[in-house]
Amino acid sequence: MGKLDGKVAFITGAGQGVGRGVALALAKEGAAIAVVGRTESKLHSTCAALTEVGVRSEPIACDVGDRADLAAAIERAVATLGSIDILVNNANECKPGPMLSIVDEEYQRSIAVGPLATLRAMQLCHPHLKARGGGAIINMVSSAAVRWDASNYGAYSSIKEAMRALTRSAACEWGRDGIRVLAVAPHATTPALEWWAEHNPEEAAEFVASIPLGRIGDPEQDIGRAVAFLVSDDAGYLSGATVPLDGGQSRWG
Repeated sequence: MGKLDGKVAFITGAGQGVGRGVALALAKEGAAIAVVGRTESKLHSTCAALTEVGVRSEPIACDVGDRADLAAAIERAVATLGSIDILVNNANECKPGPMLSIVDEEYQRSIAVGPLATLRAMQLCHPHLKARGGGAIINMVSSAAVRWDASNYGAYSSIKEAMRALTRSAACEWGRDGIRVLAVAPHATTPALEWWAEHNPEEAAEFVASIPLGRIGDPEQDIGRAVAFLVSDDAGYLSGATVPLDGGQSRWG
């Protein structure tokens, strides 16, 4: 019997990387999964893997940066899977880069897919979570704002810090509804990280060397399994916090 039997999770950016890893880990604890993202082929790939686990899943193509699209995706998840008990805001569209390279349109898109989509998804899922007697929300953030050198992370870290602020506020406002809200700051092997390492080999080597456990995390085993614990009743008194899943690298003040 899994920790999440009978639960339904709505996971954005679930076609690859951390989102896929979290989907697999939650499924192995019994949760049905709404697999949300923009690339249908990746969504179907994740759903095929979830079918092998033996849980229900639904691939939902969605641009989380569009409120109407996001609202329709949430309603479809409820209609096909029966409810939403867990929300994981994982989608991201912001790459590191120097301050002088930041372009208005790209930054506005990052805001739309990051903190604005996170706010909207939390608002739209709130009535469903409340109706179920409570639930859990995980917002995927980053330790970029507390790096030893914040160069090239102005846009990226500001997006993620906005999500952390929303996390804390939602935890305070919705705790009486039985809803727990947490931020998770992961280091994991993803297509985005692999791209960054390929284009910044020296910085990437320095980055890995600075991790006390000496490695990048696995999306399912290191990140997904921890998230499965955080959204379960075993972590039922934890809310409003930022949980670093980074091998001990970051130091949050």
